[in-house]
Amino acid sequence: MHFSITHPMHTHPYNPEFVTGAGVAAVAVAAEQAGFAGLGFTDHPAPTQRWLDAGGHDALDPFVAMGYAAAHTTTLRLIPNIVVLPYRNPFVVAKSGATLDLLSGGRFTLAVGVGYLKREFAALGVDFDERAELFTEALSVIRRVWTSDDVTVEGRHFTATGITAHPRPLTAPRPPIWIGGNTAAARARVATFGDGWCPFPAPAMLAQTARTAPLDSFARLGEAIDDLRRRCEAEGRDPAAVDVTFTNLGGGDPGSDDFDADRYLEGVAALDRLGVTWLQVTIPGDSLAHAREAIERFGTLVIKGS
Repeated sequence: MHFSITHPMHTHPYNPEFVTGAGVAAVAVAAEQAGFAGLGFTDHPAPTQRWLDAGGHDALDPFVAMGYAAAHTTTLRLIPNIVVLPYRNPFVVAKSGATLDLLSGGRFTLAVGVGYLKREFAALGVDFDERAELFTEALSVIRRVWTSDDVTVEGRHFTATGITAHPRPLTAPRPPIWIGGNTAAARARVATFGDGWCPFPAPAMLAQTARTAPLDSFARLGEAIDDLRRRCEAEGRDPAAVDVTFTNLGGGDPGSDDFDADRYLEGVAALDRLGVTWLQVTIPGDSLAHAREAIERFGTLVIKGS
């Protein structure tokens, strides 16, 4: 099992310690030293005040922030959580990803989602109702531009003729692509285009807000993973080669006083049996000192014991 964190800007307003270069570096270095395998940043270039007031959160640009974290680490994999793919032209995403993979020594995983905030789409000039089609188009284009020269694509909103985008990523044949979302459509995209699936715990209310399927138990997760395996086999792919990420529902968070490492490890074992390969760990965002303490605590109590 591999463990990953998202840079802890969970609330609005955020603690300003987390948006300095020193703060980003401190979190990344602490995570690497504790034994975490991955670090990511969220993607909200234009959130509304209404969403922030309702429990949303601010964000750094994920590619810039991951580049800064990469410069201060040597083994930590850079995994955004997640890039909203329809927000950007796919050639721009491909260039950012290739650059990050090169400069990090092959440590980039492109984790992407369709997105769900209508007003953010509107602010960026992207048609919300086209997001699924734009997402699928972008997945195809990014894979091609990372592995081919002289690429010609007639997109929904662009015409690309004879494109050769070098330098290519360091990772051969290309960096892994993980696809987010709890729906059957997301799993179908994984089976066709992806190297990993990124569902997230979602009780009914959250699922409605995020425009996705409920996922609130290990039993439901297991059923969804079985569905993913069937879809991969139908595409002639080995399901064991596809990563699955999730969040442990037992034991609490390492920043809490009541964190139960034994219960957490029981959850790790249960998720491993289901086929989960990466776990997303929640780190407190109230202060940099508390975040580092929680990272170190988790490394000692869980990572070294798993």
